[in-house]
Amino acid sequence: MIIIFVLFSSLVYGQEWVTPIIEGYGKIKYSKNIAVQPDHNLEYKIVYKITTSETREGINKGLNGIAHAINMLGCKNILKDDVKIVATIQGPATYIVLTDEAHKKKYGKKNPNTEVIDLLTQYGVKLFVCSQATAYKKIGVSEINQNITEALSGSSVLLNYQLNGYALMQ
Repeated sequence: MIIIFVLFSSLVYGQEWVTPIIEGYGKIKYSKNIAVQPDHNLEYKIVYKITTSETREGINKGLNGIAHAINMLGCKNILKDDVKIVATIQGPATYIVLTDEAHKKKYGKKNPNTEVIDLLTQYGVKLFVCSQATAYKKIGVSEINQNITEALSGSSVLLNYQLNGYALMQ
């Protein structure tokens, strides 16, 4: 009986974690036999609101979620040209935008998000930080990762992109 359970479990849960597009981040388990797969007929226009300082797999949970979505779409060979992703970083998440130097000065270590930020921007993700949040947290322009752009506010990013057909992910 135990052998049957082990064999069944390995068949059902045997898929490996993969990161086909954003290597090392946003791991997924893919199965072609699961419902509601990414659709090649769609253009994926997504805006993320990243407000949490919570981590997953050693990086910010919101950035990990973006990498996860890109990897999920990549498993179905959705073309990069059909994926448009924007994110606003604000509130408690604001400190993830710090350069390695600024992060080290504040926390005593390099920013664990720097590599995934680089990979996401290389893919084409547009990352914005709320300038209201950076002002409130006293983060200077020179302390912001070069791959992240200051926006007037997180709300302005969300409003503009949603009104232009982007789906909101939180």
